[in-house]
Amino acid sequence: QLALVESGGGLVQSGGSLNLSCLASGEIYNSYVVSWYRQAPGKERELVAKIESFEDTANYADSVKDRFTISRDNARNTVYLYMNSLKPEDTAVYYCSVAGIWGQGTQVTVSS
Repeated sequence: QLALVESGGGLVQSGGSLNLSCLASGEIYNSYVVSWYRQAPGKERELVAKIESFEDTANYADSVKDRFTISRDNARNTVYLYMNSLKPEDTAVYYCSVAGIWGQGTQVTVSS
C-alpha cells in the first residue's frame, strides 16, 4: 500500500519561507502527477500546485504563483513545495496527493 508522508510545516512570520516535503513509500513519482493541496479552517481544500510526471511541467494556483515552487527528486521518492514570501492567508494544512492517495498533512501557520 502506497503511503505519503508530508513534513516541513511550522510557524513562520509573514514574508518568511518554508520547504515542505512529501515522501512516498514506493517508487511512484516518475509515473504520476503529484499535487499539493491546502485546506484552511472553514474553507474547502484547494489545489496549490502540481507537477507532471516525466516532463516536470508545473502548474500553480494564481494565489501562489511566483511565490511557490514545486519540484521532485525521483531518486529520493520525494516531492517538495518551496514556499517563499509567505502571507497570513497561506495558513492551512498542506497535503500532497498522488493517484488518489493522500498524506496526513502538515500545518503551516504564517503570523502577521
